[in-house]
Amino acid sequence: QQHAQRKMKIVATAMLGTILCTASLPKPSAAVSSRTIASFVASSIGRSTSSSPTTTSRRNMSTQTPEQKQSLIDCPTIPLRDGTSHPAIGFGTYKVGFIPASASSAVASAGATDEPQRTAEDCVTDALNSGYRFLECAEFYGNEQEVGKAIKASGVPREDLFICSKVWTTTIEKGDDAIRAQLEKTLSDLGTDYVDLYLIHWPVPGKHVDAYKTVLDLKKEGKVKNVGVSNYAVEDYKELLSAGITSEDKPVVNQIEINPFLYRKKTIEYFKS
Repeated sequence: QQHAQRKMKIVATAMLGTILCTASLPKPSAAVSSRTIASFVASSIGRSTSSSPTTTSRRNMSTQTPEQKQSLIDCPTIPLRDGTSHPAIGFGTYKVGFIPASASSAVASAGATDEPQRTAEDCVTDALNSGYRFLECAEFYGNEQEVGKAIKASGVPREDLFICSKVWTTTIEKGDDAIRAQLEKTLSDLGTDYVDLYLIHWPVPGKHVDAYKTVLDLKKEGKVKNVGVSNYAVEDYKELLSAGITSEDKPVVNQIEINPFLYRKKTIEYFKS
């Protein structure tokens, strides 16, 4: 449990760095600092005297107090351009119950384990029971149907959830019809009529601009509440804007990876400016 708590602090703090708002904050003072998130997580989780994280039963949050759960439900938020409150702490579902093909070799090299493996439904059920209300999903993660089962069984009202999904490169390459079909599958798998945030997962050369325009159309149809991008360098973003994307239709976020070993200072400074 103690090990799990240390991990949660790292993940929760990193999640703030993962979501960069582009022209969405009303003013600089509206931003939530990483120190605020770190302090919030530390205070909401509390301390534990347990020391062994080895058994499956100890990977859940069974010792969590009602106050700790509520503090996670009421975690800090980031205002998007349309006023939507984007939770600053979320539960990512990458490699949860399913390992995408491109990640399999890395997992195999780490060695096999005799520890019982849990499904994505199990893990997301624990997350929702613990108070997470922001679920970060993606076509590539290959587990949206399992995530949907957990959402349905949880009884958490849809309006209390913030669900993000992303369309993958192979679908982007196939064009408009494929993107539309994939979103329909995502909605069906997750058991919802809309997603709060839909992202272009990677800026596929020669394809990502048209893909973005397709997602904008899906927003007009009410299937997507907010549109953003992921893994965009400054050059990719400028290419998108040069294609006639208006100020109103700019991405509300650029989701990128930031960690102590990968700190993209220039990219962060550009999107903050």
